[in-house]
Amino acid sequence: MISSNEILIESMIWTGAIKTPRIINAFKNIDRKYFVPQDLTEYIYNDAPLPIGKDQTISQPTTVAIMLELLEAEEGDSVLDIGSGSGWTTSLLGLIVGEHGRVTGLERINELVDLGRKNLKQFGFNHADIVRSEEELGLPEKTFDAILVSASASEIPYKLLEQLNIGGRLVIPVRNSIFRFKKLSSTEIKKEEYPGFIFVPLVVGEGNG
Repeated sequence: MISSNEILIESMIWTGAIKTPRIINAFKNIDRKYFVPQDLTEYIYNDAPLPIGKDQTISQPTTVAIMLELLEAEEGDSVLDIGSGSGWTTSLLGLIVGEHGRVTGLERINELVDLGRKNLKQFGFNHADIVRSEEELGLPEKTFDAILVSASASEIPYKLLEQLNIGGRLVIPVRNSIFRFKKLSSTEIKKEEYPGFIFVPLVVGEGNG
């Protein structure tokens, strides 16, 4: 009997939201049910965002799939996941990049840092973790092959482009569009825009709670 998670994945394949085998495999093995509050169990496989507390949400599965496809994370990549929430995208990326890669989730809300770490821990990834974000956006002292942002910025945060390696990709919502940036060289950036999305706002600085 086909599971609810498999039905969700098949629907995303059918719509073209998800197509890369490595990403499909991640959705199959990192089930959304582990990241949704228990009182929302009946809605786990709805293709919609759900609240996870502190006025934050776990993103719509189709939106996550689209963003992961645009991110093009590969085995062995180093990835920064900004706005990790309950840990779903960090866990998906952990499986996508494999044990030779590295995933760092960033979350500003203390309770969600703890929740995300707890959820991530059950998959036994030694190469993925979630840390409390600081005042600056991202981790300015490091560079990454890919940066995923799961909250909407009011304007393009160019400081994140400085945290990309050459060839690196940044996928970020800005207002109601998803933008994909690829760093072609130290001076050349390719930009693509995909409109028609809604996210919680990106906040930099102190968390609450």
